[in-house]
Amino acid sequence: MTEAEWTAFFELHKDLPREGPGVAEDVLWAAQTAGLPHNARICDAACGPGDDIGALLDAASGGTVVAVDKVCQFVAQARARHAGNDLVNVYEGEMTEIAGPFDFIWCAGAIYFPGIPAALQAWRQQLAPGGAIAFSQVCWFTDTPSEAARAGWANYADMTDEAGVLMEVASAGFRVVGQRRLSDAAWEAYYTPLDKRIAMLDPEPDTALAQVVDDARAEAALWRAERAAFGYLLCVVRPA
Repeated sequence: MTEAEWTAFFELHKDLPREGPGVAEDVLWAAQTAGLPHNARICDAACGPGDDIGALLDAASGGTVVAVDKVCQFVAQARARHAGNDLVNVYEGEMTEIAGPFDFIWCAGAIYFPGIPAALQAWRQQLAPGGAIAFSQVCWFTDTPSEAARAGWANYADMTDEAGVLMEVASAGFRVVGQRRLSDAAWEAYYTPLDKRIAMLDPEPDTALAQVVDDARAEAALWRAERAAFGYLLCVVRPA
C-alpha cells in the first residue's frame, strides 16, 4: 500500500475491536479441543488489536499470553487494551519468528500471509511437547461458487476448499485434531463494528479513504450475499 492508502486504512480501522471474523467461543472451543493446560504458555500470532487475548486467558486460568503483530498501530491498541496485566506481553514482530516454547499457538485469520505449510513448519520448533496450533483460514465451501464470489476473492489466487486446507496441513507434517467452520456470529463480530465505523465517515469522492470505505462496504455485502459459498475453517493441529 502507498502511504495514503495506509493512512486511509487506519482511519477506517482504528479502534475496531478486531480485524477479522471471530468470537470468544471459537477460542474456547479450540483450547478445549487441544486439551489446553490451565497454566498454558500461549502465543497469539498476528494478534491484531488484541480482541482474542482475553478469551485466551479465560481458556487457561493460570496461563500467560505472548502476542505479536507486525503492524505497530495494532500493537499499540492491543497493549492499551491489556495495560497493567502482567500475564500479557504484546510486542511488534513477525508472526513466524516467535520464540517458544508454547503450549498453544493461536492465529486468527492471518495464516494466509506466510501460507499454512510455511507457518506450521516455522512454529513446529516453538511448540512445547504435546503443544497444539489453532488457526482459521478462508476457503470455499462449495465446488461451484458464483461469479460474484470468485470476483470478490480474485486476489486470493491460492484459495482452496476445506479438503485443500487439510491437505496443506498434512503436507507440513501435521495432523488435524479438530475442525469447524466459523459461525455467522463470528463474521458479524467483525462486520457490525465496521459498518458502524463506515456510517460515521463521510470521505471526499476520489480519495484513498473513499476507496477503502467502498472496498470494505463491498466486502461485507459480498459475505452477506454469498455466505454459503465461502468462510473460515478453524483447525486445531499437532505435529504428526
